Amino acid sequence: MTTHTDGSGNDIANALSSAAEAAVAGQSTDGQTLTEIAWSLLVTMFSYAESFAMSLLRPWVAYQLGMALAVFVLAHLLRHWLGPPIRTWMGTREGWPKWRMRVLVVVHQRLRAMFFVLLIWMLVWIMREVTWPSRSYVLGLIATLATAWLLVVFATRLIRSIFLRRMVRYGAWIYVTLYVLGIVDEASEVLDAAAFSISDMRISALLVVQGIVVVGCLFALARFITVTTSNRVQANEDISPSMRVLIVKVVQIVFYAIAFYAGVRALGIDLTGLAVLSGAIGVGLGFGLQKVVSNLVSGVIILLDKSIKPGDVISLGDTFGWIQTLGARYASVVTRDGREYLIPNEDLITGQVVNWSHSNEFVRLDIYFGTSYGCDPHQVRKLAIEAAKGVERALSSRPPVCHIVGFGDSSVDYILRFWITDPTGGLTNIRGNVYLALWDIFKENNISIPFPQREVRLLGQGSDEGEGL
Repeated sequence: MTTHTDGSGNDIANALSSAAEAAVAGQSTDGQTLTEIAWSLLVTMFSYAESFAMSLLRPWVAYQLGMALAVFVLAHLLRHWLGPPIRTWMGTREGWPKWRMRVLVVVHQRLRAMFFVLLIWMLVWIMREVTWPSRSYVLGLIATLATAWLLVVFATRLIRSIFLRRMVRYGAWIYVTLYVLGIVDEASEVLDAAAFSISDMRISALLVVQGIVVVGCLFALARFITVTTSNRVQANEDISPSMRVLIVKVVQIVFYAIAFYAGVRALGIDLTGLAVLSGAIGVGLGFGLQKVVSNLVSGVIILLDKSIKPGDVISLGDTFGWIQTLGARYASVVTRDGREYLIPNEDLITGQVVNWSHSNEFVRLDIYFGTSYGCDPHQVRKLAIEAAKGVERALSSRPPVCHIVGFGDSSVDYILRFWITDPTGGLTNIRGNVYLALWDIFKENNISIPFPQREVRLLGQGSDEGEGL
């Protein structure tokens, strides 16, 4: 089989369309089997590649390649000349958002490519103005490929997810290849031919690809808006921490919902046809995800009533720590030993929670101790207050107090109360420091702390035998 091509890609497009129609219909095209169609397509593509390779031997093609090389050298010199000043200017941009600095870094790393694309498109425009279009065809092809490469690099460098980065890279290069070959419309027809129907809805491979692209772009835009809004809201000190979290959650839900709805409507999908299916799914989710929904609603209630906010110190059962983040489903509580507990929001609503810093930052701690009956209680109270004042974290603005709370079997019982404002610094350590200060000051002033004592008597054997006689 002999195939001729003019390099426009029409033969490849016709072969692709025939192969797609045959694959969808499950039969041959023009009496050919699918194997013959595939072989014809392969021969056509090989002939196109051979024709393009032979065209590289023409004089004007060599001239265009030389001009492209000269443009590359000029772009390299411009990058060498302008790169350091731009890098110095970037170093002075302190306080800029992280995403803006990432964009600047990517731009600085691709200055040579940007200069090359700009200069070669200027050269293509000049060549098309002063000479025939065929004498700038290779330059236009190089400019298109360079522009596509630059756009793909920008798109992928700013994507953190490795999977999404690969998807965008491969998808972009597939589209660029089809565009250069001039068979974008034909490839669209091939994808549109591979379809199936669900009731009145027709789903094709082309619709799936368009959906991924459109919804992906809208979700990326929504994520950019939500991240920017979140940074601005978190930096606003006039808004309470709980309201900041609530605003960020509402903005995320609203923009992601708008992105999904706009993407579906842009694809022409009628959402009313999915009403029954979505209702059934909603009922199933209502029964199967009761706890999840309960935690979500509890999280909204917590944010609205401001009972718990990021930074608060709480006690829930045996867990004592401070709220690091409030999520949609759980609250992150970090303890003094570095453990992070993820407590469901429902437990914070239905359980008994001690919020040490709910209305104010002052926290009162109590110390119980006892002294012997031989010590002067007036002196003991004075020394205890003095010991508490000497501890670093104890407040002097709210002075400690000491009271007698009872007369025990072997001691006079006291309670020492003092205040702190930094419960995140720990409670056990500050109590231990106060106890140590009491020990030192009692030892200096001969104040005794009673402890249980037992007296054991051993009876002799002789007296036992005498009693038995």
